[in-house]
Amino acid sequence: MLSFFKTSLVGQYIFVFLLSMVPLVELRGAVPFAYGFLKTGTGFNIILGYILIAVGNMIPMPFIFFFARRLLEWGKDKPVIGGFFNFCLTKGEKGGMKLQEKAGGGLYWALLLFVGIPVPGTGAWTGTLAASILDMDFKKSVLAVIGGIALAGIIMSLVSFLSIGAILGFAG
Repeated sequence: MLSFFKTSLVGQYIFVFLLSMVPLVELRGAVPFAYGFLKTGTGFNIILGYILIAVGNMIPMPFIFFFARRLLEWGKDKPVIGGFFNFCLTKGEKGGMKLQEKAGGGLYWALLLFVGIPVPGTGAWTGTLAASILDMDFKKSVLAVIGGIALAGIIMSLVSFLSIGAILGFAG
């Protein structure tokens, strides 16, 4: 099964698409894989890969915005899941409050940068959860997160391109 994702062009596209939907990994983890697949000789198209990654990273946004907060608040006092749900809720609240403190009136620009600067703990999942917790406007939040995804994609593409180029140049 894993060889399908390594050697099949369709499998590679499916892999980066699905990987971009995984929390904490998201676009930041999928883009380096796309650049790795580019070097496999299967004909991987990096532009198509990037589009699939961006779309995959955006798909969970409405679900997170409208349902995650309710689900987390419902489950925060449940025996088995309560600890994890509290952790997620606290992380979203802290991220949202930090964002609001630093941003002042430029909250949507701050959200865009929060999602767009690829460091651990930021991204579309956390940014969308923070927007939901802060009761931000859905349409404006979506635009800010999409802008952040584009920015993160550009940054990760540059880092991946330069890193993989350097590694192959050093090894080759």
